[in-house]
Amino acid sequence: MLDVLTIASALCFFLLLIQLSATAILLSRLLKGPSRHPPITPQDPTPELLGCVSVVIPTLNEALRIAPLLDGISHQSYEVREMIIVDSKSSDGTPELVKTAQQKDPRFRLMTDDPLPTGWVGRPWALHYGFLHTSEASEWFLGMDADTQPSPGLVAGLVKTAETQGYDLVSLSPQFILKYPGECWLQPALLMTLLYRFNPAGVNAEQSERVMANGQCYLCRRSVLAAVGGYTSANGSFCDDVTLARNIAASGYKVGFLDGAKVLKVRMYEGAMETWQQWGRSLDLKDASSRAQLWGDLWLLTAVQGLPLLVVFSYLFFSPPSLVWLSPSPSLLLVGLNVFLVVIRFAMLFAIAPSYDRNQAKGGWLFWLSPLADPIAVLRIFLSAFRTPIEWRGRKYSTQ
Repeated sequence: MLDVLTIASALCFFLLLIQLSATAILLSRLLKGPSRHPPITPQDPTPELLGCVSVVIPTLNEALRIAPLLDGISHQSYEVREMIIVDSKSSDGTPELVKTAQQKDPRFRLMTDDPLPTGWVGRPWALHYGFLHTSEASEWFLGMDADTQPSPGLVAGLVKTAETQGYDLVSLSPQFILKYPGECWLQPALLMTLLYRFNPAGVNAEQSERVMANGQCYLCRRSVLAAVGGYTSANGSFCDDVTLARNIAASGYKVGFLDGAKVLKVRMYEGAMETWQQWGRSLDLKDASSRAQLWGDLWLLTAVQGLPLLVVFSYLFFSPPSLVWLSPSPSLLLVGLNVFLVVIRFAMLFAIAPSYDRNQAKGGWLFWLSPLADPIAVLRIFLSAFRTPIEWRGRKYSTQ
């Protein structure tokens, strides 16, 4: 029995060392939340914004979900000079939908990008191609994804915030639209892997390697994007938004990541399986991170998100009573710490609830049980961290 107690105590002490330092890092980030920049709100344009923004939207077989974007972006006012849709030879009727929208709003321009150059991933190439064809008279470049649903006043509010705060690049976290039970349970757990690793949206990162960004709505000064060579520095990245933002921050420009839940919605993936397969492949951010940073993030996620529920459940259901009474100190300290982390995790649900639109969701109540998916979400980050995608949005890539 003594040997078992010794091993159990050593294991508890080891886990405590791992989790205590990770918990301190997590709390240092979460405590910045009250001082964050308030969410972006819709605003009306003012005359000085006339024609200051060129919008570029990459597409590849987006016919089933691009309609809300086309409608929403056309309802932006005179601050938008042009809306360039760069299509990569879609076969599902996407170009025809854009042409129909163009008949109602001549600011739409449809073009097909050149064949994918060696070393490029499709999305950054389409955005780079579109950037090269934007008007030099535009002060701002706005990249948007086909699955976004912008509210009226988004662009004006975003530009005014960027100019007021002195940002050279600013991107937004959206409000996610959930529809099916599985994604209501899994998607918030995957999102939490980002919230635990980075400052809250609205809090600027002090180091360029900790900058966060979201390419679904990505506003950058055109002069800054030209100065860094467009998307060339992120040409082979499957998380080009974060890679480019960190490169721009490292060049001395001011980069921000703000809460856009009041002006931008997104319907990314259909169901839990597609969410697991598609979103999970880029959440590790390995293309934008050093190996040391990647391992550090994996350690943090394991300690504060992957382990807490497992430790608490193991203690409740599998710990022999004799271990509790004979060696209470390390085991009870460990359980107490993990109960604290579980409480934080459930409290975070209330913090992120405004980031979700569950009005159409079946089984929306599963959102409140998403902490139970945390070990699975952390496992997904591990699986992705050591694999290079070979297919993305219908394109196949070489592993060489």
